[in-house]
Amino acid sequence: MWKKIRILILLIILLIVAVNAYRDQNQNWSKPVMVLLHPINADGLPTTQQYIQQLSGQDLNGAREYLEKAAQQYRGQPTYFYFNLGRELNALPPKVPEQASLIDTVLWSLKFRFYAWKQHESADGSPSVTLYLNYYDSAQTKQLKHSTALQKGRIGSVNLFASKKQAEQNKIVLVHELLHAFGASDKYDLATGQPLYPVGYAFPDQQPLFPQAKAELMAGHIPTSQTTSKMPDALEQTLINAITAIELGWKE
Repeated sequence: MWKKIRILILLIILLIVAVNAYRDQNQNWSKPVMVLLHPINADGLPTTQQYIQQLSGQDLNGAREYLEKAAQQYRGQPTYFYFNLGRELNALPPKVPEQASLIDTVLWSLKFRFYAWKQHESADGSPSVTLYLNYYDSAQTKQLKHSTALQKGRIGSVNLFASKKQAEQNKIVLVHELLHAFGASDKYDLATGQPLYPVGYAFPDQQPLFPQAKAELMAGHIPTSQTTSKMPDALEQTLINAITAIELGWKE
């Protein structure tokens, strides 16, 4: 009897895992996309804390409009995004290992999902994706570590500057990682950071090819020559190209 009960429990767990895995890889874009954001004072500075305290979900209206417009363009029907600012967390997500082996990456992924499970509370509801926003004072931290997001589990660890001057570029990083959680891939050379041609170009058929006027969002930079590029100042200087739209399921 107990053996049958254990088998039944195992089958239920496997079913839940399978359903969640299918959901993570098959987003229903006809339903509203609920994005939960947890700010974190990553450097522990008072200036960072002051910045976090003045954050508002309305600050992300531009990101919401950007995504809804792009989805409408490719799908031909509306998709609604909602950004909800959750409670501030004290615990930092596990750091992404640098130059990691496959085993290191797998272990980090498991640690990150366990971290997300521990931080979740019933009041958080059932968001489509949860992003942990790690804020750093730009006066003390000049360069941020690489952000990342997982499609399996729909979670992301996003490193941002606690600076109003960087608020628009923060949105670029946030939306970039958000789309990773829905299956979009990076479109830049991991060694150089330069956009890959043609998949990482906003206008790959443009003549002359350089300079490009916008960045492809998942490439993150505007190509100015074959070997140089620059960071866009705002989401309005980026677009989501057809290849990324196919990865997201917005286009066949």
